[in-house]
Amino acid sequence: MAHEHQHQHQHGHGAHSHAPAAATPNGLPEILDLDAALFAPHLTALTGRIACLAGDDVRNIVDLGSGTGTGTFALLERFPTARVTAVDSSPAMLERLASAARDRGLGDRVHTLEADAGEGLPGVVDADLVWASASLHHLDDPATALAGIRAALRPGGLLAVAEVDGMPTFLPEGGEPGALESRCREALDGLHAEQLPHRGADWGSLLATAGFSVEQERSEPWELRAPLPEGAGRYAYLVFERIRDNLVGRVSPEDLAALDRLIDGGPEDVRHRGDLVVRSTRETWMARRPA
Repeated sequence: MAHEHQHQHQHGHGAHSHAPAAATPNGLPEILDLDAALFAPHLTALTGRIACLAGDDVRNIVDLGSGTGTGTFALLERFPTARVTAVDSSPAMLERLASAARDRGLGDRVHTLEADAGEGLPGVVDADLVWASASLHHLDDPATALAGIRAALRPGGLLAVAEVDGMPTFLPEGGEPGALESRCREALDGLHAEQLPHRGADWGSLLATAGFSVEQERSEPWELRAPLPEGAGRYAYLVFERIRDNLVGRVSPEDLAALDRLIDGGPEDVRHRGDLVVRSTRETWMARRPA
């Protein structure tokens, strides 16, 4: 769940998930995959909670804003008799996911659907479970989209929503590195307030208004400390690289220069630091279409 798919959207496809917007679009799939690898134990725990509510007889799953397939593959593992319809508005992301599914021997359990979730889910009916990770905040009209999701679920089916509270953070708190990161994050939040007005929305209320029964709501801090898993420095580098261009004119020239030093290969580069702590807060809602 990469958490912030920036779909230029914070990921750039349509409904989907987690890192801030900017530089090399090709960096997004790697950010999503690294996020999935680094936070895999947390995702395993989350899919366990989903299984407790959804029950054992889950056969038809929709991954809304599937990106590179983090949720798709986690749910295929959790529900070994299920098939997943992976929905995204990016054909390139869907082809990447389909290729990964074939490589894993799961091609017969994955169907891809190129669609904008805000405009409905054509052909999707009687889903047992819809998973929407960092995708709903990209929708222009949440009420219309939630009505479409509700229609795609069978009576009693479960919708699991996961959102992130902003860009992950990496630098030590309390000193100037942490203060720099806070200023960057605040500037990005301002940008996202303009471009993604539903980010940070009260999805519990929106789900209830759309006719769902909200059964669980949770906010969880996810944190990785030293010794960090392989890939943590690379993940930090790609996130900072991705947000850098979006901060021009939104932070001071001094802060931009400091940010550049975090990704310039020098001694302050995040890939060389021994003091990184990867932090991200994930919010989840579990809601059911009434029987």
